[in-house]
Amino acid sequence: MAHEDMLSKLDHMRAQAKAMGGPDKLARRREQGKLNAQERLDALVDKDSFFETGLLGRSSFSAKEAAKTPRDGKITGFGRIDGRDVGVVINDFTTKGASTGAINSKKMGYIRKICTERGMPFVHIGESTGARLPDAMGSKGMGTMLGNDTTQFRRLRDTPWAAAALDTSFGSSAWLCCCADFAVMKKGSIMSVSSPRLVSMAIGEKVDLEELGGWRLHAEQTGLIDQFVDTDEDAMAMIRQFLSYMPSHNRELPPVAAVPEGSGADQERILDIMPEKRTQVYNMKKILDVIFDTGSIFEIKPRFGKSAVVALARLNGNVVGIVANNPQTGGGALSAEACRKIIDFTVMCDSFNIPIVRFMDTPGFVVGTDAERRGAPGHIMNFMNATCLTTVPQVTVICRKAYGRAYVAMGGGAHNDSMIAWPNAEISFMDPVFATSIVHNLTAGDDGFEAALAEIQKDLEVWDMAQIFSAHDVIKPQETRDYIIRLLEIHQRRLSGGLGQHLMRSWPTSY
Repeated sequence: MAHEDMLSKLDHMRAQAKAMGGPDKLARRREQGKLNAQERLDALVDKDSFFETGLLGRSSFSAKEAAKTPRDGKITGFGRIDGRDVGVVINDFTTKGASTGAINSKKMGYIRKICTERGMPFVHIGESTGARLPDAMGSKGMGTMLGNDTTQFRRLRDTPWAAAALDTSFGSSAWLCCCADFAVMKKGSIMSVSSPRLVSMAIGEKVDLEELGGWRLHAEQTGLIDQFVDTDEDAMAMIRQFLSYMPSHNRELPPVAAVPEGSGADQERILDIMPEKRTQVYNMKKILDVIFDTGSIFEIKPRFGKSAVVALARLNGNVVGIVANNPQTGGGALSAEACRKIIDFTVMCDSFNIPIVRFMDTPGFVVGTDAERRGAPGHIMNFMNATCLTTVPQVTVICRKAYGRAYVAMGGGAHNDSMIAWPNAEISFMDPVFATSIVHNLTAGDDGFEAALAEIQKDLEVWDMAQIFSAHDVIKPQETRDYIIRLLEIHQRRLSGGLGQHLMRSWPTSY
């Protein structure tokens, strides 16, 4: 065959692959207001930066199937986000519902392997129907598809992973979200193990889409998704924003950004937000907004475990992780869900060299029969394990209440590099009202209760802890920003250059 003929054939094959599922299917997506795979890719990576690999991959099941599977339903390759290289997999739903087959599994596995070996973030944009039938059926299908690639979903946090669940996200689209360090979901989408049709057949009853895997389920109950958006474009922008806080791999520090104008102004506002009365609630997020660089707070799982706040942010341009109690929800008492959220976030920060700043104001852990049914003791101990295994610089600020075991889990005692407190901090084994009832057998309203309460409360103040140097310093709330900036400068001066030991790099991302 002449060179011209071979080159012409290659051009034809490339064009066929890039046509995806064909003009009719692509037109239907446009009518539904959905971006196709190529449009999602364009919104995700820097312009003209994508370098595709596996363009000519097709189904190996049969010649007939191969003709119907351009790219085997997955766009795979490497691009840049804000000038940094990333590995990318974009599911093409117009080709066999982006179902998982033997060839596209090889393509996806290759991208993840190169990302790990070359130190690049990995991004998976999911919309899929699950495993492709009949490719996966029978012993040959199982032998080809499952169990032969030991790296298929193994996560060691060498590089950051981000994923999106868009529209119909079953099978691998769900798996990759659960494996990712950050997962975003479009409202109106569904993410679950299997399709409603298959689940309905398996259990013999009709299944509601939202109850099976809707965004509210994952936002408020499972905690498997970290953020929620309205459009495909928003999802791509959210992934880009997340990666802006992350290093490319775990052997470098996160990128430094310019400090926005006005950052750190009017720190006196903290005094207006923090109530003078110890029993009054307030929104910790408002205090965090004052302390950290303007507009830099990127909250994770905002509707899950709401008595805790976890967020990426910048302080004087440097990336930090925030772990805070929020008294506005449940008085700041830590539920099983709040513990899970903090654990996931702590593991991620420690794995990617992000210093942690904790803001403590908690009466303890949520107790009761419901908490026990949710496995509270196990989550509490996992929380303790994660805190003890943290090796990045960490600073704890006791804002107000610090009671019981929660004080330790939130970085109290020796579980930090520096622990500072505000003058209104109060530290004890339990709430003084409960302690008064137990020690003196008195309840509110009884004669002598107020006097007994006052006696117990006098030992709660932070001065004794500062005197024995268990609290390293007591500072004014409005001094917090500058104080933490300087502390982190000091603690980053490690022989490792601020890199953690990554003791939790193999901790599962979903449990």
